[in-house]
Amino acid sequence: MDLVETLRTALASLAANKLRSGLTMLGIVIGVGAVIALMSIGSGAQAAIAQNIKSLGANLITITPGAVSTGGVSQGNGSAQTLTTTDASAIAGNASDVADVSPELNLGQNAQIVYQGQNVSTKVNGVTPAYADVHDFQATLGAWFADSDVQAKSRVVMLGANVAQALFGAADPTGQQVSIRVGPRPVALTVAGVLQSKGGGPLANVDDQVLIPITTLQSQFSNPRNPQGSAQVSQIVVNATSSKTIDAAKLEITDILIAQHGKVDFLVQTQSDQVAAQAGTTQVLTILLGAVAGISLLVGGIGIMNIMIVSVTERTREIGIRKAIGAQRGQILAQFLSESLLVSVCGGLSGIVIGVGASRLIDGVKLSGQPLQTFVSTGSVLLAASVSVAIGLVFGVYPAWRASNLRPIEALRYE
Repeated sequence: MDLVETLRTALASLAANKLRSGLTMLGIVIGVGAVIALMSIGSGAQAAIAQNIKSLGANLITITPGAVSTGGVSQGNGSAQTLTTTDASAIAGNASDVADVSPELNLGQNAQIVYQGQNVSTKVNGVTPAYADVHDFQATLGAWFADSDVQAKSRVVMLGANVAQALFGAADPTGQQVSIRVGPRPVALTVAGVLQSKGGGPLANVDDQVLIPITTLQSQFSNPRNPQGSAQVSQIVVNATSSKTIDAAKLEITDILIAQHGKVDFLVQTQSDQVAAQAGTTQVLTILLGAVAGISLLVGGIGIMNIMIVSVTERTREIGIRKAIGAQRGQILAQFLSESLLVSVCGGLSGIVIGVGASRLIDGVKLSGQPLQTFVSTGSVLLAASVSVAIGLVFGVYPAWRASNLRPIEALRYE
C-alpha cells in the first residue's frame, strides 16, 4: 500500500465517524488556537514595552537609586533613595558625553487636580525645563516653564494631554488656575501649557500626569533629604550627545557617582538595558501563557489516543481480514498512525486560523484602561503547528502499534 492509498484509507475511516472525528479534532483546535492567541498577547506586550521606552526620548540613560535591605531582604532598586540634586549637578558639570540632565522627583502618590467642579486623580512629578529636551516632550499649547520658574519656586504646571482633556475638554487651559490637593490643603497653580500626547503603554501612560517645577514640589508638597541634608530625587535621566557616545556617557556617570557616594548604591541603565530587562520579564510571561495553553493540547492528545484505541477495538475483525490477505505489520501501523496524524494536522491548521483571528480580534481591546497589543510571530505559529504534528505522532504510536501486533486468527475470531 503506497502513501496515497494509505491517506485515502485513513480519510475514509475518519469520514465514517464524522462526529467522533470532529470532537477529537476539537481538542487540538482549541489548544493550538489558545497557544497562538496567548503567545501573541505576550509578544505584543514585549513590543509595546520596547516602543514605550523608546518613545520617552532618544539616547536616554536613566539613573535610579540602589536597593535597601530590611532584615536581610532586598527591597529592590529604587528603595534606597540615594540620588540627590547635587548628583545631577555633578553629572551636568563633569560628563562631557552628556547633553542634558533631568533630575526628577515623583510625589509618590496620586493627587486630586480640580478645576471648576471637574477633578481628576493623577501623578505629580517635579522636573526642570531640561525634561523637555531629555524626553523630547514638547508643549502643544502654551509653553514650558523656564529656569527662572524653578529658581523662584513658581506655582505653575504643565498638564498631560489626558488630564487637560478631563478638566477642560476642548478649551485652551493656558493661564487658568487649577487646584492640586495632597493632604488637607489645596495648592493653586497656573497652567503654563499642555504636553503633547504620547499615548500609553504597559509601563505607564505619560499623558496621565502633570509636571511642576521640582522646587515647587519640594516647597509645597514633599522635600525628602538624605542624612547630609541634600535634596533627594527619584531618578536622574540624561541623554547622551549621540547614539555613539551612550556607552562612554554611562561610564562617565558611573565614575562621577562613585566619586560622589564613595560606593555603588545606584543603577545606571541605557534604553537597551531597560528594554532587555523588560523583555526578560515579558518573555517569561509569554512562556507561561504558552504553557498554560499547552495543557489543552496535551488533553487533546490524550483524546486522540483514546479514540484511536476505541477505533482499533472496533475494527479488530477488519484488521484480521487485512492481515489474512497479506497486509504487513508496517502497513497496518502506517494506516492507524496516518489517521492520528490527519486528526492532529487538520486540527492544528484550524487552530492556527482561529488563533490568528482571535489575536486580531482582541488587538486594541482595553484592559484596565490600557489597550492590549497583540503580535503573532512566525515562531509561535510554527511552534503550534510542530506541537500538533508531534502530538499526532506521539499519541498515535501506541494505538497503531497495538493494531499492527494483532494476530490474524484471534482478530478474525473477534466479535
